[in-house]
Amino acid sequence: MIILLIILAVVVVLGIYLIILYNSFVSKRNMLEEALSGIDVILKKRFDLIPNLVETVKGYLTHEKETLANIVNLRNQALSAPGADEKLQLDKKIGNAVGTIFALAENYPDLKANTNFLSLQEELTEIETEIERSKRYYNATVRDYNIAVESFPGNLVANSFGFPKKNFLELEDEKQRETPKVQF
Repeated sequence: MIILLIILAVVVVLGIYLIILYNSFVSKRNMLEEALSGIDVILKKRFDLIPNLVETVKGYLTHEKETLANIVNLRNQALSAPGADEKLQLDKKIGNAVGTIFALAENYPDLKANTNFLSLQEELTEIETEIERSKRYYNATVRDYNIAVESFPGNLVANSFGFPKKNFLELEDEKQRETPKVQF
């Protein structure tokens, strides 16, 4: 009789432990989704700002119509992208394209002095900083989630209930990892 009670107690404790472990995976997965949603919200802010930037620049960069059309096209693709992965891929392209506008602005002194352009440029810089912070937070939640998925005994529960390992957001262009050369 005592052995039966001990076995029953072990089964109950083990069951409670599995429930707690499962719930921690659900919590971590929801944190991942929330972090990705945060990135999405900030990207939407950037997407909303881009038409204003393009309209401001359009009058000055008459020779750069293709660059402006490309940015508008990328923005529209990103807004209609079905998944987070697609949006993040387009985000990289948009970041490069917007950087091109700022580089081109160097050739147009009147544009560089335009207060509306300067205001949009400052706002976009702030949004880029927010995007970077959100991506860091997302990567931190991915790290915590993956540790739980790969650690024992969590890996047994993760594999049994379909909690796959997630990927970090990383730089795709190896040139971005290189240290820039500063010459005077």
